[in-house]
Amino acid sequence: MKPWRGVLMALSLLLISGCLVTFKEPLPAHESAPNGLLGTWSSINAWGEPMNLELTRVGKDRYQAVTYFKAKPREREAYPFTVSRHGSRWYLSAKVPAQYGGHFTIAGFELTDTHELVVYNLDLDQINQAIKQQALSGQAFQTDDGDGMHVDSNLDKVFAYLDDPANSDVFVEAVRYQRQARGQ
Repeated sequence: MKPWRGVLMALSLLLISGCLVTFKEPLPAHESAPNGLLGTWSSINAWGEPMNLELTRVGKDRYQAVTYFKAKPREREAYPFTVSRHGSRWYLSAKVPAQYGGHFTIAGFELTDTHELVVYNLDLDQINQAIKQQALSGQAFQTDDGDGMHVDSNLDKVFAYLDDPANSDVFVEAVRYQRQARGQ
């Protein structure tokens, strides 16, 4: 499968394999990002390319991720997103481009004690299994870049499933960013 490089880079909203889990609703914009999230982050993507991620506030409880490769700093892509905390987890949500269904994606994230930003994607196979077991409702879809699963359960049901410790394996680490020092 071809990777969806821009969004993978921005928020790692897709699994490394290119598979995508979407939702009918975004996270509501009524919660502020945790301290330490905003700023400039750097990482090396799956292809060994250095990249940057700039996270900024663009409105009340609304944020934007701007991504670019260090080798091509003028070629930037911007993605608006919202955040929410449920239980002990932080989540982010962003709109998916029309060619991938135009719905929303949800990813988990954490700020570690070593000042890293770790983003977790939802495992497509685990979500598919949850739908087959009727813990969630939804259906599969196809794009030119790979398989996807659209979850149409309401957010209360989605978070009841995601917050259940028995489902902790539904999250897979997608990318790990380090805080970029000022002036780099």
